[in-house]
Amino acid sequence: MPEAPEVQTVLSTLETQIKDVVINDIFVYYPKIIDNVEVEAFKKQLKGQAFRTFSRLGKYLIFGLDDYDLIVHLRMEGKFYLYDKLCEDKHIHLVFQLSNEKYMSYHDTRKFGRIYLYPKKEDIHSYDCFKNVGYDYTDERVNGMYFYNCVHSLKRNLKSCLLDQSIMAGIGNIYADEICFEVGLDPRSRASKLSKKDCERIVFATKRILQGATRFGGTTIRSYTSSLGVTGRFQLHLKVHNQTQCKVCHQNIKKITVSQRGTYLCPNCQKRK
Repeated sequence: MPEAPEVQTVLSTLETQIKDVVINDIFVYYPKIIDNVEVEAFKKQLKGQAFRTFSRLGKYLIFGLDDYDLIVHLRMEGKFYLYDKLCEDKHIHLVFQLSNEKYMSYHDTRKFGRIYLYPKKEDIHSYDCFKNVGYDYTDERVNGMYFYNCVHSLKRNLKSCLLDQSIMAGIGNIYADEICFEVGLDPRSRASKLSKKDCERIVFATKRILQGATRFGGTTIRSYTSSLGVTGRFQLHLKVHNQTQCKVCHQNIKKITVSQRGTYLCPNCQKRK
């Protein structure tokens, strides 16, 4: 699943292509992609709206229109493509016909992605789709003490806390492994044993790693690309995830399962609490 850096890459790329472009028409081929409004209302409300702003909360793309916020969760396989003509493909489930004579198509082989439309509100956290989504990892309110207060009473492991979007939004499996390695902690460490200093280091590493990944366009593993010709290059900088040998101590990387997710760690460099 694309994580915050990949989602930001998609947004930034689309912004250069469709900013201030008007939606002339919408074609919906798989109605279940649209989550919170009826298809006809969705089409009627979007016609004549322009893409004005491009932002993100965790793994969600937020397109600010004139009167609405269009929100997209790509899930496992969702991608956007821009075409010069209307294309037929069984995996294209929704198409925006744009005023710049382009067709922006939403492509999703697994049909897991979801699209939401809300009348604009100042506080995006009030939207139903964000009811279980906490602050974005870039939010200034996310610091060591915030993370400590969220996790210190939990009977869970560190990795599950990092993956919990209600605590800190934007981290997925790849970056959770990288964060744990960066701070020298085994991902199976108990959240209740983390010190305030540990939490400060975890939040600092999270911001540094994800912002660095964003600068490289995210991480291309399996099917992810920005969907508009941009390939993530951060996989060249991964230190532990999908690696065989530790780049620090040169011992073998171990792959285990933590919170039902394939997890990479260095048994020598990462200590369990």
